[in-house]
Amino acid sequence: MMQPPKTRTLCAVACGTLLAFAAGTAIAEDYPTRPVRIIVGFPPGGATDLVARILAPKLGDALKQQVVIDNRAGANGTIGAELAANATPDGYSLHLGTLGALVISPAITKVPYDPLKDFATISMAVQLQNMFIVHPTVAAKSIPDLIALAKQKPGALNYASSGLGSPGHLAGELFKSMAKVDMVHIPYKGGGPALTDLLGGQLPVFVSVISTGVPPVKSGRVVALAVTGAKRSPALPDVPTVAETALLKGYEASNWYGMVAPAGTPKTVIDRLQKDLTAVLNNSSIRDQLAAQGIESAPSTPDEFTNYIRSESAKWGKVIRAANLKAN
Repeated sequence: MMQPPKTRTLCAVACGTLLAFAAGTAIAEDYPTRPVRIIVGFPPGGATDLVARILAPKLGDALKQQVVIDNRAGANGTIGAELAANATPDGYSLHLGTLGALVISPAITKVPYDPLKDFATISMAVQLQNMFIVHPTVAAKSIPDLIALAKQKPGALNYASSGLGSPGHLAGELFKSMAKVDMVHIPYKGGGPALTDLLGGQLPVFVSVISTGVPPVKSGRVVALAVTGAKRSPALPDVPTVAETALLKGYEASNWYGMVAPAGTPKTVIDRLQKDLTAVLNNSSIRDQLAAQGIESAPSTPDEFTNYIRSESAKWGKVIRAANLKAN
């Protein structure tokens, strides 16, 4: 006897669900069968690239496949993020997403992806600070010196960041607002190019991710004025926080990176990646490598990372609106 239409529909839905589950399970059991790429939205030499290259070998060991880095620089990481959002959702294209690309840029301008709808979160990866560094010829060896110098030459002192709407940009704008100084922001396509110009003397001040600044600070090629977090960094314990300056108490501007995949990536694959990435981030040698650069390992569940992105969007959205930041 023929089944009623409603019964046939319910059966079809149930069968479809079972087939999808079976397919996802099969993918997870076989995954990965070829190299996995991590799309990085910045050029080699910057902090995001550094973190990806520290994690990739151990993640490759866990997955038993090569993990390669695909640098797609530009627009504060949004070019790489767009590429990742449009990639095939099969677990072979991952993205080391940043505060800039997933939170700040979408609040400043229209980007070709939705940070939450177009990505499946895997795990928070790391948390880190920014830092104010200057060329040795700059007549500022502390944050009070920098404030005094900026007030002597309103609108004449430039500071760089890794891009428009980057965490370094917002850290600089927060500094300008609280210190009541006029400095000109110079956006770069990543921390590596900005550091090159700073080292060459073409640039006086760079609000850098701490990992980019640690090597040249330790070698004496640049001068560290302060870190932007709530506490000093173990990587540079003698460098004060911006908030230790009497005029800037309460100042804090931190940063983070996290791993995402294109929306629609099977949950079984996401779960596998989250498990393996967490193991990598908890590996003592990886944690030590990151800590030496002032970076803290910070694994999470997918849901925890999703909720964190939402909370960061609310926090920085208020700062951006108050500063009236717009894309050029």
